[in-house]
Amino acid sequence: MSWFESLVLGLVQGLTEFLPVSSSAHLRLTAAFSGWEDPGAAFTAITQIGTETAVLIYFRKDIGRIVSAWFRSLYTKAMRRDHDAQTGWLVIVGSIPIGVLGVTLKDQIEGPFRDLRITATMLIVVGIVIGVADRLAARDETGGKHRAPKQRKTLENLGVKDGLIYGLCQACALIPGVSRSGATISGGLFMGYRREAAARYSFLLAIPAVLASGAFEVKDSVGDGQVAWGPTLFATVIAFASGYAVIAWFMKWISNKSFMPFVWYRVALGIVIIALVSADVLSPHAAESAS
Repeated sequence: MSWFESLVLGLVQGLTEFLPVSSSAHLRLTAAFSGWEDPGAAFTAITQIGTETAVLIYFRKDIGRIVSAWFRSLYTKAMRRDHDAQTGWLVIVGSIPIGVLGVTLKDQIEGPFRDLRITATMLIVVGIVIGVADRLAARDETGGKHRAPKQRKTLENLGVKDGLIYGLCQACALIPGVSRSGATISGGLFMGYRREAAARYSFLLAIPAVLASGAFEVKDSVGDGQVAWGPTLFATVIAFASGYAVIAWFMKWISNKSFMPFVWYRVALGIVIIALVSADVLSPHAAESAS
């Protein structure tokens, strides 16, 4: 991997990680359209450490409060009813599905799941799911001629059942094209949560899974010669900087804007990919990495 490739791929990772468009799909597609080798699941997981560092900094006050309350709940019974302490436990519970499936399906994630036909299908299908969830949220928020606006849930209403459902939605993002934020936010909207609440919990829930995945890939990649460490670390720094800017923008935008622009983009991109693969312009399979 060249330094220019790492610059471009780092920007792509940072710009798409928090938007409901699938960063893993865009990394795969950027490489395919540019004629580069597929950066691979290891590159994706390691550069996501950069974007999750941006989450840690942006939500540092929330995270500090949650971690403090969670630790105190371990030895103070009264703290177990505290909302921040419960949020800490729910982030742990919600991280179980992606942890189990990530280990179980590791070979599929690094191989068959990276087929562009699967990516394109997921872009379209999940795009439609996001669109339906967005419409339901908009209907509740605006009401109608014969219906008053409906009060949607906040994170104060989050329980174990909803936490697990969020976790299952996040686990779907192991397949390129799904989108971690798209899956978890739309899952939250279907469960009746406000847009901002669904997005905030989506970002918090991703922290343990992404950092653990990145650490796991770092451990497995050290010394095997398969990762170009200089360009990969450079891409991680670029992903951090661009990702932080995207979070700041997205959290302001999401409170009162529709997801439909992302929906139409996903569907259009998926159709284009299917057309290009069908016409043999793009190979559906990843290029072999140089050893």
